[in-house]
Amino acid sequence: MVNRRWSKELVPALLVLVLSSLVHARSPQHAERWSEKQAAEWYAKQPWLVGSNYIPATAINELEMWQADTFDPKRIDLELGWAETIGLNTMRIFLHDLPWRQDPQGFQKRIETFLQIADKHKIRPLFVLFDSCWDPDPRLGKQREPRSGVHNSGWVQSPGARALEDPTQYPQLEAYVEGVVGAFANDNRVLGWDLWNEPDNTNNGSYEELEPKNKVALVVALLPQVYDWARSVHPKQPLTSGVWKDGWSSPDQLDTMEKIQIEMSDVLSFHDYGKPEEFEERIHWLQGYHRPMICTEYMARGNGSTFQGSLPIAKKYHVAAINWGLVAGKTQTYLPWDSWKHPYTDREPAVWFHEIFRNDGTPYKPEEVALIRKLTQGQQVRTTRGGPNG
Repeated sequence: MVNRRWSKELVPALLVLVLSSLVHARSPQHAERWSEKQAAEWYAKQPWLVGSNYIPATAINELEMWQADTFDPKRIDLELGWAETIGLNTMRIFLHDLPWRQDPQGFQKRIETFLQIADKHKIRPLFVLFDSCWDPDPRLGKQREPRSGVHNSGWVQSPGARALEDPTQYPQLEAYVEGVVGAFANDNRVLGWDLWNEPDNTNNGSYEELEPKNKVALVVALLPQVYDWARSVHPKQPLTSGVWKDGWSSPDQLDTMEKIQIEMSDVLSFHDYGKPEEFEERIHWLQGYHRPMICTEYMARGNGSTFQGSLPIAKKYHVAAINWGLVAGKTQTYLPWDSWKHPYTDREPAVWFHEIFRNDGTPYKPEEVALIRKLTQGQQVRTTRGGPNG
């Protein structure tokens, strides 16, 4: 009989030690993190970057967006056209490792199709490779229907819990990172690479019971390798992973994950769903690191984070601003976070949480769209039309 204390406590700890040793044992001749000068020179060539976290209204999650049977270029073209009309010039797009494992060439072709559509609308995407948020059990094939009245009820993590806990699957994760980044490493249509979204999110309030008990330790060991894998193919675009909790006001307050994110990122990224004064405070916190800043998530109306409050501050400090949500659809992220406990099955929320447009392209709040247009007026995206390499 297996000793239960051994299996539940010592094995995870030993696994983390093994993974950590693998991280430090790697000594490939990869490119180093950009210098402050390189980062500043790259950012000086960009317009003021304003956009949304994007998934078409027809997809409940990353898999439904990218799998061959449900990839919807016509809808993507329509919705990115709406984004272009209000001055948005970037989108943050979540990829997933499972479609790459299933069919690398097909997935790459769909990414190419997406880039052609985005380029048509003068939009350069920031691609997200991994994500620790929501369902830890992703599966290929037909995705479930949205849960009635629940915010983001079908979003899935990448990698899933089984892959994260199994080091024998890491070579497949490495192949995914090097394959995707390598395929578009010199592509002027790509803004950058967000390697891991909220890597230490344990999804309290939704899927915490299904999460590995040592999830954070596993990702702490794996994330530096992901930076290594991405740098091994020498992308000319920057790498980043955004800090998202409180406590980055000074280096001595950073936890282990935040140190990795800030120390290994070419440009800094962060999330803020707070009031305007909190948004500005976080910008001040990160200014001490002397790197360009991209706010990769903000705008949750019911939480006090709005376009009217945060976007003028972002422009004042020339911080890139990417809100959560473009078009209301199957993710249902116009519903608030508390819908996980109190689903909105019999009523609309008093105020939409996220999203700019209704499903038919009508602005949820015309005054918001007018503000975005006003603030982005005259911003020209530097993109290469008709080819990826200049």
